[in-house]
Amino acid sequence: MAITKEQVLHVAKLARLNLTDEETERLRGDMENIIGFADKLNELDTEGVVPTAHAIPMQNAFREDVVIPSYDREAILQNAPDRDEEAFVVPKVVE
Repeated sequence: MAITKEQVLHVAKLARLNLTDEETERLRGDMENIIGFADKLNELDTEGVVPTAHAIPMQNAFREDVVIPSYDREAILQNAPDRDEEAFVVPKVVE
């Protein structure tokens, strides 16, 4: 698909870009290549291919949840400038 200079300038205006003539011509070629590649992909037969398919088999990368001991609350709060029984006390910043 051929991209015109006017189409490139229209997209540049939408993106609030000021392009030189050289940049406009280079981007016109780049846009033609991108659309040509997308057109080539549209020629592929994807019948029966799951939309989330991968080229190689994938497995879930998540680990199992494991409960581990947390830090000692008293040790964490010992250097707090202001605290209540269980937490840091911070000044109110929102009215």
